[in-house]
Amino acid sequence: MRLVERDDELAALGDMLRHAAGGRGGVTVVSGGIGSGKTELLDVVREQATDAGFLTLRATGSWAERHSPGSVLGQLPRYAGALADESDVLAQALRRVGSIRSDADGGAFERWPLDPATTAALHQLSTEVVRISEQAPVLLCVDDIQYADALSLHWILQLVRVLRTSSIALVVAECTLSNSVHPHLHAELLRHPNYRRLDLGNLSPDGVTEVLADHTDAARAAGLGAECHRVTGGNPLLVRALVEDQRHSTTLSDTAPELVVGDGYADTVLSCLHRGRTPALQLAQVLAVLDGPDPGMQLATRLLEQEPAVVDQCGAALEEAGLIADGRLRHPVARAAVLRNLSPYLRRDLHRRAAELLYKDGASAVRIAPHLLGAEHDLESWAPAILREAAERYLAGNRAADAHACLDAALSASQDDGERVALKAQLAGTAWVLNPSISARHLGDLASALRDGRLPDRHALMLAKHLLWHGRFEEAVEAIERMGERADPDPSNDAEIRATRELLSSTYPPLVHSAVLAVPSAPGPAPVRRADGDARIRGAAALTRVLTGGPSTAAADDAEAAMRELRLGKNTQEWIMCAVAALQFADRFDAAGSWCDHWLAEARARNVPLWEAEFASMRAGILLRQGDLESARRLSETALAKVSAKSWGVCLGGPLANLVQAATEMGDFEAAEEYLEVPVLDGMFSTRFGLYFLHARGRFHLETGRPYAALDDFSACAELMRGWGFDQPALVPWRSESARAHLALGDRDRAHALAREEFLLLGPDRTRSRGITLRVLAATGDPADQVGRLTRAAEILQESGDRLQAAGALADLGRAHRETGRPSRARPVLELAARLAERSGAKPLTAAVACDLAEIGRRGVRAAGDRAERAAAVGRLSGAERRVAALAARGHTNREIAEKLCITVSTVEQHLTRVFRKIGVRARRELPAEIVLDMAE
Repeated sequence: MRLVERDDELAALGDMLRHAAGGRGGVTVVSGGIGSGKTELLDVVREQATDAGFLTLRATGSWAERHSPGSVLGQLPRYAGALADESDVLAQALRRVGSIRSDADGGAFERWPLDPATTAALHQLSTEVVRISEQAPVLLCVDDIQYADALSLHWILQLVRVLRTSSIALVVAECTLSNSVHPHLHAELLRHPNYRRLDLGNLSPDGVTEVLADHTDAARAAGLGAECHRVTGGNPLLVRALVEDQRHSTTLSDTAPELVVGDGYADTVLSCLHRGRTPALQLAQVLAVLDGPDPGMQLATRLLEQEPAVVDQCGAALEEAGLIADGRLRHPVARAAVLRNLSPYLRRDLHRRAAELLYKDGASAVRIAPHLLGAEHDLESWAPAILREAAERYLAGNRAADAHACLDAALSASQDDGERVALKAQLAGTAWVLNPSISARHLGDLASALRDGRLPDRHALMLAKHLLWHGRFEEAVEAIERMGERADPDPSNDAEIRATRELLSSTYPPLVHSAVLAVPSAPGPAPVRRADGDARIRGAAALTRVLTGGPSTAAADDAEAAMRELRLGKNTQEWIMCAVAALQFADRFDAAGSWCDHWLAEARARNVPLWEAEFASMRAGILLRQGDLESARRLSETALAKVSAKSWGVCLGGPLANLVQAATEMGDFEAAEEYLEVPVLDGMFSTRFGLYFLHARGRFHLETGRPYAALDDFSACAELMRGWGFDQPALVPWRSESARAHLALGDRDRAHALAREEFLLLGPDRTRSRGITLRVLAATGDPADQVGRLTRAAEILQESGDRLQAAGALADLGRAHRETGRPSRARPVLELAARLAERSGAKPLTAAVACDLAEIGRRGVRAAGDRAERAAAVGRLSGAERRVAALAARGHTNREIAEKLCITVSTVEQHLTRVFRKIGVRARRELPAEIVLDMAE
């Protein structure tokens, strides 16, 4: 066995053995905390002694047998072996010791009334061991001496008195975490001239690394050494437990070593604690419950109801054993293990008593609250106020889950009806950011409290927004109207009402017709003054202006300016989303994506699931408009994984629409159909999120060959958007989508009328919507205009950053070039379309473009043969025929040709007749280009 950082101790023990072999017996006390390596050190000494010819005897004290007389001495026959048979006196003495009555008081051996026979047996045993040592030196090792029974300690004292002139070495090991051995033994040992005490300290960081290196490679050991030392304090037993945890772990990485703290470590911590003194175990349990640094030790002393000196001694022993540091258990795994080992009743009682003591001491609410939560039941009357204060502190620190737990406990403990209403409102608002469905169970009670005048004004707007989210529009409107009817409205709520009006008018448009949210007769909200001090109002108003008036540089600038002033919080998050949406619908995709990424990172850092889900869904919508289907689908799935579909309420249309549209464009129609089967609230279609859903579902129907169903969805979009005053293609291009459906039905005129209407609505700006509309116009309008319109559409869509729509326009342009007999122009356009479509993840479009390119290849082969035949035919023309044909191919009329060549028009007609017959064409537009090139040469 190889011991690390124990060279000095082994050398001292080796000296003791050499002296004992020379007739100068000695005694050594090995002292250390649990797991410090005392037993391993004794094992190595025994091996060395055996190799040196010693008779080695070993015994180990036991907590369970500490009151059983002779329990240590009774272990000696196992090691005496044949010598016991040779010495009848030794065997008789051992038998005599074993027959001593077991009910003797083993607590104080100095007062123990030993009978003469027992005294004689012990004396005979000592004499016989000394006699045996004259034949061969003897090493007696007693481990865990602190648990030795009184009778065995009495005999050890007798033996110590004769050690100095014998060949006997005595090594005893004691644990500092347990009760010390009796002071009489220590006093007797100190009198011995060859006495030595060895204090085993814990391993240094280098020592821990050396132990790890024995079980893994040097690089991993070096990478884990410091962290392993921090977790174990250098306790060798705990270090070996971590070695086993690493060995059984399946998450090891050669490139980035990470310490695995598992069951082996947890079990070893419990083993160490249960082998120690009872007060030490109790102290560890209290520290696990308190889980805090000093003055946690002071509170622990009061909870234990022990003398401070006892607690200090146990604390020092636990720290020496590497179990605690700075008044707390060294690792969360250790704390969890100790708490699991506590009975539920004892754990709750410790929490309750800790909360009471802290409350009397005037401790902060956030320090008291965890113990009130741990107590669970029978809270005092002061508890709800403390829990509410702690919840406010937690919310300020972005710890919504902790705040919700405090408010929930406060509501359970409160007996005051007015307090309970306020708590329910706070609880609903806090639960909202975690999971909106959790707050739903309180909305009915809160709505009743508002009607009865029991709900404070500051909670009414929050209640209205939550009711809207869950599709309870009538109750929401009633809540807002009741606020407006207050006889003594709170002036501080004016800003909140104005900000809420802007928010709701852009997200829940039907509410703009209610009495409370009524807006001017002109579409959209009243103009917002740039000097308005509330950035939330400017951000929401920017979105409304884009929805009612189309993309606007001023609106986009306002949205960005507002976000630069805002900080993410429960009173700003919805307005921030409006500002990002304003950038999205204004075709500021790069800016919208950058801002959305920023807020998404903030939401993740604050660990607010709802915010993270909403910003992830919004980012997916931006990515869809940039043609990144795979990323959009992945983020939308993340949004629904973070917050379940049921909890999205009427806003479910956002992530669902993203998923349906992305899957449709990717050709995964089966997945798109599954997304469409997710139940949605009817109220969703009273929000702009319902428009997204209808548009995505219509696209799915159109791509899967159901144009009538598609028209139903696009017509529904038209009705809603016109009714809300949001009839802008930047939001949903329902006219161009309907035009595609009419084309699929063969109604080209209706398709063209819709596309033309949308084109006129857009204005002159080169927006993404304009590019989409030009593409549809090209498909529905005059074929002569097709190439020009598609060229402009492709340029605009590439500028806007939508690579999917740009790929579609380029594919249409390539086909147009191909159909007009210009394959040399079609090929590069189609190749670019193929690259963009593949980058977008649009498999159907990629496959269609690949077919177009293949067709061009096949036509190119046929064209090569045709050119050879035409060249031969051109060679058979006379000079006069060639000159006439060349001018005709350049577009000159017969009269112009006659004037240029100084011949009659009739002669021109005759020449052309012969040219057509020889080359095999029927009109001058079919004349081959080779004629023109031939004449140029």
